Amino acid sequence: MKLFVEGRANWKGKLQSQVSEDDKVIWIHAASLGEYEQAVPVIQALKQTHPDYKIAVSFFSPSGYEIKKKDSKLDIVTYLPLDTKKNARRFLDILNPEAAFFVKYEIWPNLMDVLNNRQVKSYLISGLFRPEQLYFRPMGKFMAKALGKFDHLFVQNEESLKLLKNHGFEQASISGDTRYDRVIAQLGMDNKLSFMDDFTASGELTMVFGSTWPEDLTITLDAMNKAPAQVKLVIAPHQINAAQIQKLKKDIRKKVICYSEIENQNLQNYEVLIIDTIGLLTKIYSYANMAYVGGGMGLSGLHNILEPAAFGIPIVIGENYDKFPEAKMLRRLGGVFSVDSEKEFEGLFKKLVTDKTFREKSGQICGHFVNSEAGATQKIISSIDL
Repeated sequence: MKLFVEGRANWKGKLQSQVSEDDKVIWIHAASLGEYEQAVPVIQALKQTHPDYKIAVSFFSPSGYEIKKKDSKLDIVTYLPLDTKKNARRFLDILNPEAAFFVKYEIWPNLMDVLNNRQVKSYLISGLFRPEQLYFRPMGKFMAKALGKFDHLFVQNEESLKLLKNHGFEQASISGDTRYDRVIAQLGMDNKLSFMDDFTASGELTMVFGSTWPEDLTITLDAMNKAPAQVKLVIAPHQINAAQIQKLKKDIRKKVICYSEIENQNLQNYEVLIIDTIGLLTKIYSYANMAYVGGGMGLSGLHNILEPAAFGIPIVIGENYDKFPEAKMLRRLGGVFSVDSEKEFEGLFKKLVTDKTFREKSGQICGHFVNSEAGATQKIISSIDL
């Protein structure tokens, strides 16, 4: 909350310092870092198709802004001010975009009103809609009105499109989810990490526990401690909390080391590596034979399963995943497995370790699925009017 408040102090001055009157601007708004990653393929495509434009990226959450505020690949980075009529007018006076893109759920009534009045083209990308959302309820008429002011709504799936059409939103089409394009691009990047090369040098099976919360560790820790010696484990907590990491380290009954402690250490001597930093998880997944993705055992929301899926490995998640269509689909196909107890996880973990055919077939399902869903970015870029 401190970053949320302090980051918006003098937002007008900070934004004005990045924009000149002669700039042609395309504006992308993402709530936080996850939505920004969803927008990256569109940003990259816009830079190619409209090289004379500056790309402005705004964030609502500090989790995106604080990490990306000094990113040299972005022309303009700003917090989105609170959505008042005055702020909306002032923000758009300074930025003066020729087009605006909002990611997934980001719909702000006052901003949409000003954009509409000024005839600025506005698009929602990778939209995902469910019947219980406010737009489709009697008390949410003001949000439905804002939704109707988009020039076009690019949605992820047929369910979202039908829901919109049934409520009178005709300016919509299925593009798919741009995250698939993002994770596929990762396959072509340099994913080498020297410490992971060292940790996995003996060729053992490796399981990565990515973006874990305490609720996830509650059902997985016992199986980790019972894991055979030929299995290497990597744990990347979602929150880097020193006290929680020290507790985790104490609870692990194997030879364990934190990333912050690896200097001058022979990592082949360790069985468990705790990643007590951020920004490495995507590349770490490239070393995995299997993964557990956190968030699904609590109410925080399942984290990104597409990153490990792109590398063609089987994935285990918690029981709460109904709001994530990719998890539902991959579970039906047999690439993702949901567990709700220590016993269930232990049995599945043992099968993944001992049954090579099961492990590799499940992973192939994930890899093929990600490839089959690519192409949303091109659909969006070819359909916009700019």
